[in-house]
Amino acid sequence: MLLIHFSYLLLLGEATTSSASATPTLAPFSYGQEPVRGVNLGGWFVLEPWITPSIFESLNDSNIVDEYTLGQNIAPDVALPILQNHWATWITEDDFKAIAAAGLNHVRMQIGYWSVPITSTDTNYSTSTEPYIPGAWPYLLQGLTWAKQNGLHVILDLHGAPGSQNGYDNSGQRTSNPAWGSNSENVPRTLDIIKFIAEKLGGMIDILELLNEPVGFETSIGDVIGNYWKQGYQVVRQSAGTQLKVMIMDAFLGVDSWEDFLTYPSAQGVLMDTHEYQIFNYDQLELSQPEHITYSCQVMTNLSSFANSNIYTIIGEWTTAPTDCAQWLNGRGVGARWDGTWQSGQPTFGSCDGMTGNMSTFSDDYKTFLRQYYEAQVAIGEAIQGWVYWTWKAENADDWSYQRGLAGGWIPQNPSDRMYPDIC
Repeated sequence: MLLIHFSYLLLLGEATTSSASATPTLAPFSYGQEPVRGVNLGGWFVLEPWITPSIFESLNDSNIVDEYTLGQNIAPDVALPILQNHWATWITEDDFKAIAAAGLNHVRMQIGYWSVPITSTDTNYSTSTEPYIPGAWPYLLQGLTWAKQNGLHVILDLHGAPGSQNGYDNSGQRTSNPAWGSNSENVPRTLDIIKFIAEKLGGMIDILELLNEPVGFETSIGDVIGNYWKQGYQVVRQSAGTQLKVMIMDAFLGVDSWEDFLTYPSAQGVLMDTHEYQIFNYDQLELSQPEHITYSCQVMTNLSSFANSNIYTIIGEWTTAPTDCAQWLNGRGVGARWDGTWQSGQPTFGSCDGMTGNMSTFSDDYKTFLRQYYEAQVAIGEAIQGWVYWTWKAENADDWSYQRGLAGGWIPQNPSDRMYPDIC
């Protein structure tokens, strides 16, 4: 079955234009008039150990902590079938149907540069993807078709760039020295990859996000990211016209760092992505459950002000999880701040028992908080242009899973439903 399925997808990959023409047409989404309500398909085309720990555990090698080290330590003829099975099964057409049935209108899909089949005719820079294992592109095309068939609009984001733009495993490479901005060829190479995506997929996606989570607070990244956004915008406009929206990100610098940037009339069709997590800093983890909600609601004024005077703004990632307890959330083999297993000599906040894992361990009070926290963050997103939850599913972290939240009742079957309409 897998071989038949993959052969079919290869045909899709060789006929991108014809597959796009066969895809049902969706009316353009009215950004700014109706809210984006979406979910990320995390861990599908860029592996993250905390989302699918079973893949990493099955390899019996603790040195494999991301897709980069997977390619370094496992022979391609062994690794490729593992990845193909994952690409074919982690997200299926049934997931797209369930997402649409949950009242959502967008999916945000991730791709690593190594999965984009760019050739030497498309760029003057390296096309080598070593040590990464390519092959996800046909599955991406299938996913885009499923999205359209189920009435879902698509944000496609480049989640991993050459050299890594943040050093996190979600970029494909966990490293203390992300080199995307320091190697002179990486940025122009990335622009050529963006051009290829815009040309091949421009008719199948609604928004192309130029890069996920570049760490603008690192000098080597911060020095180049602004120009990259501008150049990327021009590349998309030249390659795909004006219908395809372009998304940039605040690069962890806060939206206020991007006042009057790529605004109309010098640019059009640009959206800002900002990510709202309250679990990766000790001062945020120490917040009580009511304080988490208050903290969330306080973000609303600043984001609304920016969106009203600059460009449409979407919270492209957020979660109901109030802790960093999910296994390997901070990296394979790394513990949690919450229970003190990450670093010694730091504050601890309690046990991780009942805070993550299977929802059967969640108390009724905890589920009540998760519902309140969900509604507070939805309120923020809908005070601007929308929100995209991270993530649709995870093997062993129900506190992060939209799918499991629906089953557990802390995420409503219809995102318009409110148990706490005045929470902010």
